[in-house]
Amino acid sequence: MKKGLHQVSLLCALFGTSFGLLLTDPSQVQNTTYDFIVVGAGTAGNVIAARLTENPSTRVLVIEAGGSNTGPNSQNIQVPLFAPQASLPNTRFDWNYTTIPQKALNNQVLAYARGFVLGGSSSTNLMTWTRGSRDDFDRFAQVIGDSSYSWDNMVQFFKKSEQWVHPRDGRNDSDEFNPAVHGNGPVLITTEGVTSVIDDRVLATTQQLPAEFPFNLDSNSGDLLGVAWLQSSMGGGSRSSSATAYLAPVLNSRQNLDVLIQTRATKLIQSGSSQGLPQFNTLEVGQTSSSKRFTFTARKEIILSAGAVGTPQILMLSGIGNPSDLAKLGINSTVSLPDVGKNLIDQPIVSAQYIVPNDTATLDPITLGEDPNAAAAALSQWNANKTGPLTSAGSSHIGFFRLPNNSTLLQNGDPSAGPSSSHYELAWQPEWAGAQTPPTSGRYVSNIHVVTTPTSRGSITLNSSNPFTAPIIDPNFFATDYDLGVMVAAIRSALRFIKAKPWNGFVLAPVPGFATVFADNSSDADVVTYIRQFTRSIHHTAGTAAANKEQGSGVVDANLLLKNATGVRIVDASVFPFLPSAHPIAGVYGFAELLAQKIKTAYNI
Repeated sequence: MKKGLHQVSLLCALFGTSFGLLLTDPSQVQNTTYDFIVVGAGTAGNVIAARLTENPSTRVLVIEAGGSNTGPNSQNIQVPLFAPQASLPNTRFDWNYTTIPQKALNNQVLAYARGFVLGGSSSTNLMTWTRGSRDDFDRFAQVIGDSSYSWDNMVQFFKKSEQWVHPRDGRNDSDEFNPAVHGNGPVLITTEGVTSVIDDRVLATTQQLPAEFPFNLDSNSGDLLGVAWLQSSMGGGSRSSSATAYLAPVLNSRQNLDVLIQTRATKLIQSGSSQGLPQFNTLEVGQTSSSKRFTFTARKEIILSAGAVGTPQILMLSGIGNPSDLAKLGINSTVSLPDVGKNLIDQPIVSAQYIVPNDTATLDPITLGEDPNAAAAALSQWNANKTGPLTSAGSSHIGFFRLPNNSTLLQNGDPSAGPSSSHYELAWQPEWAGAQTPPTSGRYVSNIHVVTTPTSRGSITLNSSNPFTAPIIDPNFFATDYDLGVMVAAIRSALRFIKAKPWNGFVLAPVPGFATVFADNSSDADVVTYIRQFTRSIHHTAGTAAANKEQGSGVVDANLLLKNATGVRIVDASVFPFLPSAHPIAGVYGFAELLAQKIKTAYNI
């Protein structure tokens, strides 16, 4: 048996399939023509592939640059508590991107995590499952020019993508979610696998300070605001990703899908014209910068789901973008779309830590590596029955909030989608978490602060015409005074929360690096100094191939078809004209389910 085919057999055995193929080399692909080619086996790509292949006569090829979500170190993308390790730099699951120096962050270069594996970032993110607000999606519908993106229509697609499962510890979770909000789809959703030592204090604070921190039974109801139990994309004690929820079952049961991993899409090839527009139905791929190139053809469409970094890079490598920018790299223009790679939106995150009594049952003995025996016992328990502390996503509660209506930050208008949308997020973790260098011992509680409606915009630009050279990534954090002001307000809000009565005698002190900010007489300048030093990306990149109803704006139309061309559709977070005022992955799944239906309708599948 040839080595390549032997690898295929091993991989197929690993996935338990004798039908759809998981291939590791383009030379193994027996067909050169498919109905659809999906670029990227990530959050959206696997949804599209799974839904289109429900019709056995529709053949689909998926191209994924990363590798399998099984094998060496795969526990880091399966064990919920290990989620932060999945996107660490220099791991096999990450693209290992970095940003350019961020001017507002003391010129720091930031690691910029993106999933490089089956499932994409759904396999490597922190699993936080928030759809956003009713107003967020109603604004999508308005900007995109299609009522199908409105909240009332999207609810069916949110439900189609996910199903509720009960927490792994078997507790009664009836007061932690609203079952009417959830559906019966592939992705498993649940609250924390185990409760934490800070849960009662968080809930008690919502009762003591309900005006600022109201309790919300289910933040995925369209009413986002308030403190809710954190919902995460996990179930049965393990992460639930698009690879486990959508792709694996398809490979187990269908023969009309081929998935080619460890292979990059290098460019789209113009194959002629249709309706007076350039037509793209051929995709070139390769495995290294010097390897042989292969081409595959789509009878109907090429669907780009390579993410908000990868999708604009592929477009620009194909001559689709700003012609003058491409000419500087020797790339001939095929389609003039100056907005490709522009409008990058990301949400900045800052963390703070507090010291709690050293006998407190936080997660620190495991996450800081202080107690190898505790870590080994927890892993043994997880391996045995998928229970115990490793089923924790790190936090039990999350909160979304708005600035006061009289805030000076809103004097020039409100950048959020409406009164049900948030300006910032807070979350609480019973462990050390954040950008600061972690200690080797101690017990801590961490606060997370996120600007959820940023007005700063960055960009993705090409660094080279070589598709294996990483693009230039500039999230351009805190380019506006509004964004910086909201982060200051978020930290001030979190301080009011953590200084409330339920935390008396439990929070002993802030860690030394946060002491100046924690002080009652701290100035906004003190807070800004801290922000500039410790801000990082929460890795919610979006907007770089935005949908827009206006002819001269954006990159795709209301059906997410590439403007000024035929044969290409984009389905990933790059099409968001702005971010939902929450974590975006649930919205990406919802968009993908909607677009799968749109594609089926368009081709009578």
